[in-house]
Amino acid sequence: MTHSYIFTSKRLGFRNWRSEDIEILAAINQDDAVMEFFPYKPTRKESEDFMLRMQQSFDEKGYCYFAVDILDTQECIGFIGLCEQTYLETPASFVDIGWRLKKSSWNKGYATEGALACLAHGFDYLQLDSIYAVAPVINKKSELIMTKIGMQKVTTFTHPKLSDYPNLKDCLLYQKKRS
Repeated sequence: MTHSYIFTSKRLGFRNWRSEDIEILAAINQDDAVMEFFPYKPTRKESEDFMLRMQQSFDEKGYCYFAVDILDTQECIGFIGLCEQTYLETPASFVDIGWRLKKSSWNKGYATEGALACLAHGFDYLQLDSIYAVAPVINKKSELIMTKIGMQKVTTFTHPKLSDYPNLKDCLLYQKKRS
């Protein structure tokens, strides 16, 4: 099955979610290594709800945490994309860049390549002024990607949704502005 993509990078295709993606997303969300820096592993129902929220975000705003395929094989490896967040006081509403990829696709540069493509899409096509990224302080892998894609550290904060998780509650906020 050939997919039509919203945009592509050298090796990746970015698209809206389809119902058949649930198996892949649910499996990714149950992987201990992938979910190491999250408070829990989402259930299948929570994964389905996430997909529906992403489809709705795409319909309303033109972006979401996109389903990502390897172009050569059409294999869906997870998501990389943009999503509006509202859990901080400042900024009250912001566009977050995020990624979650299956472990077999790690250490191949996909997260960095995909994040750079999403930044370009956000700035050039969507005309966003600023894009943020959030990760727990202990998630050095995500922080490395944030720096690789040219984001700058803004602050460290206590995440309001993670206050009950001592090892995750201290988070980094990075930002990149449209040049």
